[in-house]
Amino acid sequence: MRERTMAVISDIVSGILKPISDVIDHVTVSGEDKVKLQLAQLAAGMAAQTAAQDYEARLLDGQQKVVLAEASSGNWLTAAWRPITMLVFLGLVVCDSFGWLHAPLAPQAWSLLQIGLGGYTVGRSVEKVALPVVNAILKK
Repeated sequence: MRERTMAVISDIVSGILKPISDVIDHVTVSGEDKVKLQLAQLAAGMAAQTAAQDYEARLLDGQQKVVLAEASSGNWLTAAWRPITMLVFLGLVVCDSFGWLHAPLAPQAWSLLQIGLGGYTVGRSVEKVALPVVNAILKK
């Protein structure tokens, strides 16, 4: 999921900066001025990518806080609802795979499963690695 988000952001940035790059290539100015324009365009692209990474880091931080709050909750159900939900989906997938369900799972159920597993996996991973990643990004 994260890779898809970063790919979309990268495509958007490229889509915005490509026409600028094309204009710079066709501008009739001295070589030194053209290099300055190209450097400015590269700096803008780097700034956009840095902003996207900062957004991603803040998003991961928010997800980490949610998972940590749920996991450390004094309420058993609050702490266990994600694993229980994924186990139920696993049971449904197994039953669907063997044809034990009255009707096959709808495409929306598969989408929900992908989101749930992605969120659970990302959430648990974030819980363990988000702080080092955020620290590494902020040190640059």
